[in-house]
This record gives sequence, C-alpha cells and structure tokens, in this order.
Amino acid sequence: MRFILPVGLIATNLAIAPIRLDREKVLRVKLRDEKQANLIKDLAQTNQLDFWYPDATHHVAPNMTVGFRVSEGESQSILSALDQNQMQYEILIHNLQEEIEKQFDVKEDTPGRHSYAKYNNWDKIVAWTEKMVHKHPEMVSRIKIGTTVEDTLYVLKIGKKEERRKAIFMDCGIHAREWISPAFCQWFVYQATKTYGKNKIMTKLLDQMNFYVLPVFNVDGYIWSWTQNRMWRKNRSKNQNSKCFGTDLNRSFNISWNSFPNTRSPCTEIYRGPAPESEKETKAITAFLRNHLNSVTAYITIHSYSQALLLPYGYTTELPGNHKELAKIAKISTDASTLYETRYIYGPIASTIYPTSGSSSDWAYNLGIKYTFAFELRDKGKFGFLLPESQIKPTCKETMLAVKFIANYILKHTS
Repeated sequence: MRFILPVGLIATNLAIAPIRLDREKVLRVKLRDEKQANLIKDLAQTNQLDFWYPDATHHVAPNMTVGFRVSEGESQSILSALDQNQMQYEILIHNLQEEIEKQFDVKEDTPGRHSYAKYNNWDKIVAWTEKMVHKHPEMVSRIKIGTTVEDTLYVLKIGKKEERRKAIFMDCGIHAREWISPAFCQWFVYQATKTYGKNKIMTKLLDQMNFYVLPVFNVDGYIWSWTQNRMWRKNRSKNQNSKCFGTDLNRSFNISWNSFPNTRSPCTEIYRGPAPESEKETKAITAFLRNHLNSVTAYITIHSYSQALLLPYGYTTELPGNHKELAKIAKISTDASTLYETRYIYGPIASTIYPTSGSSSDWAYNLGIKYTFAFELRDKGKFGFLLPESQIKPTCKETMLAVKFIANYILKHTS
C-alpha cells in the first residue's frame, strides 16, 4: 500500500516513500445475527481488515453496524462473501486515496500558515503554541511536560497565573489519524483567548479557573500520519522482538490493563504496550495529572468518530458512583451542541460503544477526577477519519458549546 499527500504536505527530507491507498475501500456492514458477526470475524482472520468501528475484531457483535477498510486486492473477495451471505452493506468510500486528497477542501488564505479552518501539521502547531504565548502572555503559558521517542509534549495553560484554582485538563489526538481532534484543541484555545472579555461565560471561566490543553497527545504518530501513512493510529515506539511499531496509547493506562487478550499483540491496532504506562507519552500525562490532582477537577479527552459523549467506564459495565450526575451533564451538553442539528448520543463507554481496557478516561476517573468525559466528534462514518476541512469549523463550534457547558457546571457545582 502506497500513499502520497497533496503537494506541499510531504516532508522534503524523507527517505521513505509515503504509503498510497489507491482503490482501497471502506465498507459499512449491518450485522443481523451471530452468524453474520462470526463471518466478519472469520474474514478478519484471513484478510487485512482495518476496523474503523468498532476498533477491533473482538468487539464485533450481532445487531452492530461495523465499518472497516479493505485493500484493493482483497476487496472483491470480501464483497463476494458479503453478497453470498446476503448481508446488508454499503461502500462508503470507493477509493480511499481520492478521499484523502479531497479532505483538504478549504483554500488557504496564506499558503503555509497556520489556519483554524484547515488541518495543521505538527510544525505548524508547535509554531502556533509559541504564537499564542507571545500574543496572550497574561493568559497563556506553554509547559513542557515530557518527550516522546522523537519530539516534545507541550501543554498550554489558559487562565490567570494563580495555581490554586480549579482546572480542567483536556487532551486531543491520542490516536494519530483522528485529525479533527487536534483541530478542536487549537480552536478551543483560539476561541477562549479571542472571546475573553467579550463572551460572558468564557470570561467568567477564565477569571475563575484554568484550562490545561494538550493539543496533540500522540505527537510521533500524528507526524507519521502526515508524512507516511494517513491511516496510522498508534504511537511510533519500537516493540521488542516484533517488526510491528507502536502502542495504542488509549490502551496503555494502568486500569484493567491486562483484561483483553486481543490487546497483547504488537501488530494489532489496539496493542496495549509491554507494561502499564510503558510509553513516554502515557508517563508524561499521568505524572502531570498526579502532580496537579489538587486542582484538576475535570478531564476531557477528544476523539473521533461516531458523535458520542462517553462516560466511565469502558472496562466494566458497572456504573461509577456519580453516574447520574455525569449522565445529566452529558445530556444537557449534547442538547447544547445541536447548533447544526448534529446529534450526539451519550452514556458509559462499555454500553454505548464497546468495552475497552486501559483507557485514559477510566484511569483519570479512578485517579480521583470524578468529572471525566470522552468526546467522539463527527461524523457517523460517511467520511470517518477523513472528515473534510469544510466541516472543521462547524464541528468545533458545536463541540465548544458542549465543553463550555461542562466547564461552567464544574465551576458552579464543585468545591
């Protein structure tokens, strides 16, 4: 599989040719019963299926609608198998490479510059963090919280200089290919600083609390998704005794870390890593949150896709002690975010989408951060991870309404 981004997006010093995904397809299949679910699992054993929803084969179940990517060489046999078993399906994407290139559908005002209406590569995001500190020195500061295999992790602190205040920690881009996620973190910082002193709610929030924003959690993977493989999900750590790279950072937290056998292979997209918190990124975030536990009252993590606001837990169907309160917040937040009539569902991770282990949100909740939320942004699967740039602003605007409601609730109802 070979893949090239549009001209101007390719790093000029790369020795390895980017992967192209010509004529690869993305299918959506509605599973009626156990037999059909098992057929998909069997096909995944003999074919290289890249699951988009759910994120792994073992989550596939009856009455579920699944989405997956299939290579050009295997697509005909997959489609034949679905037809022979009279399964209901649609081809969402006929040529993945074309969709990758069509994703960049917003014209740049000034070529090469950071834009809130476009997806920005890591170099642009780093330069943007510096610009925000320079532009708003009284409100924004940049904190280096750790390093990755190849780069640096930065958190932007937004708010007044006082430390002894309530705070919300928000991260974006834990999975490399979910580009709309970092776009939202950039949008949040931009809108928070732009509307301070103008918007009543945002002014009150920034006067009375701090936000710690991690624009890109999985920096190395994000860079790789721009320069080598648009569909890359994991980080880029080397795995001992394996040719496969990367750990799924959202399976690497020390919460029910060993409960799913399917996360144990380094070659799976949901590989948990060799040990809990084995990854440099995970270590940096967990250390930061432990050190700021006296002030961080809420944790928000931004993902895509499926349009859901998810609550603890993912590793069990048991409900946390304050579930009713979290569900009330989620309901009002999702109602508030219907600016463009986008519908979000909400509920516990395990029952709303599928069970997960080692997730950041479950870990944060058990650490003691009792207001923990995981957003899955647009869309419902038509574009999946390739949400066009023309949808960045509306997605960010509706998500901003939900996040502001959560923050305002935290400010009013926590001590």
